[in-house]
Amino acid sequence: MKVLFVCLGNICRSPTAEGVFRRALERAGMSNQVEVDSCGVGNWHVGKAPDQRAQQAAKLRGIDLSGLRARQLSERDFTDFDYVLGMDQDNLRAMRELKPANSSAHTGLFLDFAGTPGVEVPDPYYGGEEGFENVLNMIEAASNGLIQHLQRER
Repeated sequence: MKVLFVCLGNICRSPTAEGVFRRALERAGMSNQVEVDSCGVGNWHVGKAPDQRAQQAAKLRGIDLSGLRARQLSERDFTDFDYVLGMDQDNLRAMRELKPANSSAHTGLFLDFAGTPGVEVPDPYYGGEEGFENVLNMIEAASNGLIQHLQRER
């Protein structure tokens, strides 16, 4: 099973989701069963590490994002991954425009797995540190829901 998280530039929300979900998989004893990655719909930050504020907020929860590097979403991702999950409606639109017709990858909003269909993970980039904390809380809830979903799928 392979899961890809997608946001705008791959420096805040999607790398946070990647780190949080990896930890959730470890806690569930599933880290060897699910591969995880993240990317952005845009190419502005390709090769860059996650935003320092995202790294700091994650670090306070025991999650290290420092080794992650931004990359851009590609058509191939829709054949390589089983789940391609966006953080907001704009990401989802861009994903669906790029998704090949023959792809069977599930595309949707990540927070659907938190039991909050249609709700977006807000972009904390232009806000303060509390925005990164809020994003972490939302992503942790969705990660737990996705773990439960994947366990039911097995």
